[in-house]
Amino acid sequence: MTQRQLNIPFLADLGVLCNYMEGGRSEIELDLHKRHENSWDMAHGGVLMTLLDVAMAIAGRSTDAEGRGVVTIEMKTSFMAPGRGKLRARGVAVHRTLTMVFCEGEIVDADDKIVSKASGTFKFINRKPPKRQIGAADSGADG
Repeated sequence: MTQRQLNIPFLADLGVLCNYMEGGRSEIELDLHKRHENSWDMAHGGVLMTLLDVAMAIAGRSTDAEGRGVVTIEMKTSFMAPGRGKLRARGVAVHRTLTMVFCEGEIVDADDKIVSKASGTFKFINRKPPKRQIGAADSGADG
């Protein structure tokens, strides 16, 4: 398995590695460190949600022959067990249309115990984010 960093600065800062993304499936992983934890010495919920969001998004992107990106429209997350040690987040695209892809994801720990699950809806985007002047407001509009 060839691991690689994703080309997203936030994920590089976290230490997230991509194991694979192809055919509507993905797997990413993260070795937890103190900076990823909450006050209970387990993965912070925001870290878990980030892993699920990214795993589902790249699974969805892998279904698109045009190589478009996606943005998250909706996401539901359930937390089931404490996340500790090395975590793997897996994503799968379960349905897609011309403009959207619907995905599911789960995080497992080193013992393959489920830590959390999610479902999400992602919209394909055709363009790169606009370049804007430093300090300029972003309207959030899609052009």
